[in-house]
Amino acid sequence: MSYEVSVGADRVPVKSWTIGVAFDENAKRQVENLATLPFIHKHVAIMPDVHWGMGATIGSVIPTKGAIIPAAVGVDIGCGMCALQTTLTANDLPDSLANIRASIEEAVPVGQGQHLADVDVPEGHYDGLSKILAKHPDIAKLAKQRPATKAALQSGTLGGGNHFIEICLDESDQVWVMLHSGSRGIGNMIGRYFIGLAKQDMRVHHINLPDRDLAYLSEGTQHFDDYVEAVGWSQNYARVNREIMLDLVLDCLRCEIPTGWAIEAAAVNCHHNYVEQEHHFGANVWITRKGAVRARSGDLGIIPGSMGERSFIVRGLGNADSFTSCSHGAGRVMSRGEAKRTITQDDHIAATAGVECRKDVGVIDESPGAYKDIDKVMAAQSDLVEVLHTLKQIVCVKG
Repeated sequence: MSYEVSVGADRVPVKSWTIGVAFDENAKRQVENLATLPFIHKHVAIMPDVHWGMGATIGSVIPTKGAIIPAAVGVDIGCGMCALQTTLTANDLPDSLANIRASIEEAVPVGQGQHLADVDVPEGHYDGLSKILAKHPDIAKLAKQRPATKAALQSGTLGGGNHFIEICLDESDQVWVMLHSGSRGIGNMIGRYFIGLAKQDMRVHHINLPDRDLAYLSEGTQHFDDYVEAVGWSQNYARVNREIMLDLVLDCLRCEIPTGWAIEAAAVNCHHNYVEQEHHFGANVWITRKGAVRARSGDLGIIPGSMGERSFIVRGLGNADSFTSCSHGAGRVMSRGEAKRTITQDDHIAATAGVECRKDVGVIDESPGAYKDIDKVMAAQSDLVEVLHTLKQIVCVKG
């Protein structure tokens, strides 16, 4: 058995794949609170990248019957990864990668940025949003810009924080494009709105919780049905957002290297902040993966390291005890504030040597030292996934 099991009074078991990696006390208390909820199915699964998060720990797999916790899904609904292998090799790339990085930064808005005009999306993509906004006009109060306009102009944009776009080399020196992003401003608005409704429901029904951010929506209510509709739309928006960015980055590569290469295989595109109904241990349940990737037998997934560390394309092993899941990355070992106080600019420059990326103090909180050792994280989940490709970034664009 490669996981640890903890059982306490009045709570379901917790199975954690954290052998050899940090699992701090604040995160443990969050998990214990989560495990007291009466609608948890069987147990809670904790991934090796676990760390404190709003509502529930990041790196949690939360199976529920009859309820969903919106804050556990979070506000970056559908956040996840996308990666694609090309036939390019390291020898095909220019000596300086600065132009490639600059081209990507020009093509893909980062941080709070957005496109100046709509980008192409699948036909009918915004129809679902129109229905959601018609039902819930108060969503519009959460932003200065009209939600539909923001959704259109932020399609194909990166965002900030830990979101990134990378050009990587695998073990054969073949070139990959990899990126990390989610549902942008529209997902944030939808997430915050339904978190508020869940907290309102707790007050109305006088339900006391160990943490107010564990407020939930009960199946069979209108709020629950509306959330399932809205979260499903947001998750699809996030997936399309990554697909658009991938195309934009490939266009940048084609400008630099116009001919002589192609796409090797279909892209891997996986969520790691989402909720979906699945069948586990004899029941249909809602699975919330908050910083976790689905890893059924044969599923392809992506586990990134950090700005200066390796990443992995993996194949799921279908481990039932993890609710067929794996980690979504290395996981933070320092808060953003602690990283800024602890890691120097010289530390960051040394940790990202050989990577064409930002070296300024503005990204210190994303420096490799702020994250767990990715090799230890991978070792702790060897029964959840097998590694197909090991990637090392050579270009990294941060929000």
